[in-house]
Amino acid sequence: MVVLVRDDVELASWPLLVGGGGDLAAVGRLARLQLAARRHGCSLRLRDACPQLLELLELVGLDAVVPAAGRLGGEVGGEVEGREQGGVEEVVVPDDPVP
Repeated sequence: MVVLVRDDVELASWPLLVGGGGDLAAVGRLARLQLAARRHGCSLRLRDACPQLLELLELVGLDAVVPAAGRLGGEVGGEVEGREQGGVEEVVVPDDPVP
C-alpha cells in the first residue's frame, strides 16, 4: 500500500500494483509520486510492502526517499547522508505548470 501523509496524518492510501514483487518501473513510479507529493507539502510511505520491493528501493538508494511505514524517519528535511551528494534533484514533467 502507498500511503499519502501530511504532518503525520494519513490523507489517502491505495495499492501499488506491481507484479512479481516489484521492479524498476514500480520504483520509478514511486519516485515520481514522491516528488509530486512533496511539491504539495505531503510525502509517501509504504505499508506492508513486499521484501523484494524494499530491497530494490535500498539497492537503488531510494529506501530513505520512499520509506516503509515502520521507518518513518525518511529524508523529509533533505539532509545529505553517507553516499549521497548534495544538490537539487528534480524531474521535469512536460505538462507540469511553471509556478
